[in-house]
Amino acid sequence: MTTGASRRVGTTLLGVVGLVGAAAVAVRLSPWPSALLIRAVFDRGAARTSAALEAHVPRSLSEVIDESYAADDPDARLDVFAPGGLQDGEARPTIVWIHGGAFISGAKGDIANYLRVLAGHGYTTVGVDYSISPEARYPRALEQVNRALGHVTRNATRLHVDPSRIVLAGDSAGSHLAAQVAALTTDPSYARLVGIPPSLAPEQLAGNLLFCGPYDFDLAKGSSRLGGWFLDTALWSYSGIKDHASDDRFQRASIAHHLSPDFPPTFLSAGNADPLLQHSLELADRLAELGVDHETLFFPAEHEPRLPHEYQFDLDSDAGRLALDRALAFLERLTATRARVVP
Repeated sequence: MTTGASRRVGTTLLGVVGLVGAAAVAVRLSPWPSALLIRAVFDRGAARTSAALEAHVPRSLSEVIDESYAADDPDARLDVFAPGGLQDGEARPTIVWIHGGAFISGAKGDIANYLRVLAGHGYTTVGVDYSISPEARYPRALEQVNRALGHVTRNATRLHVDPSRIVLAGDSAGSHLAAQVAALTTDPSYARLVGIPPSLAPEQLAGNLLFCGPYDFDLAKGSSRLGGWFLDTALWSYSGIKDHASDDRFQRASIAHHLSPDFPPTFLSAGNADPLLQHSLELADRLAELGVDHETLFFPAEHEPRLPHEYQFDLDSDAGRLALDRALAFLERLTATRARVVP
């Protein structure tokens, strides 16, 4: 190799080392690089999942797409799906679903086809958008979901919503948001602690459907190297604080530590290969300790095929169909799907 070529190679290597070093520094100083990487991966997965669900969507539905639930907030949009052919004023038990995405990705469109499937079983379903992180920080998403519930109940007659039979639902990060809203709705002391007056009265909330969620932020400690990086990125992005465990205000969102016996009836599930499985197992144990009505769908550790995070959206699998059947049975028990006229 010539001296000139050697210098060019050396310069290139120094440039690469410099870029790697700059990237390493950026990752330590900000959650943005890691958050954007995770977002790209999650968004691709969500698109594949949504496309696979299209074959299961019923044809006859009533839809309201991309309705604003807060005029002063461009991120505050929701979709509503209801069985086709409903008469004016005819209401159905209503599932308000908050999408997942580790607080840093996702949109209501990701879950729209699953909500259409649920609507085909006789429910009005609502998919809620909220501001994701790191662009937005806690508690903005929580406040937005609470505002969405106020909008849905104020417009109940037009949207075929039964405001006396609302079920909060969510997957992954959305499951955490659903659980936190349920807690502040049913426990006045917790609502005061987080500083958010609930939009629903406790008697309006029939129950929860919670899939694959993170409920105890302490479980992020001591995670595997990859899992720890992922959880740290998500919680740093969501809280806006790298050492989020030191922030008392954010730790109040660790919902497993803030449950009361008045928490609504809850259906919990996660796959046996879900890295967040322990969150659901511990939440189920806590609900049992408090005497809260709850049902669970968990799988033996040796279950094959291994069931990953968000397994429930795969309706081409036996486990996904089982999760849907069990969730529908739980909903039927809570709400009795006969329609009624909203006063």
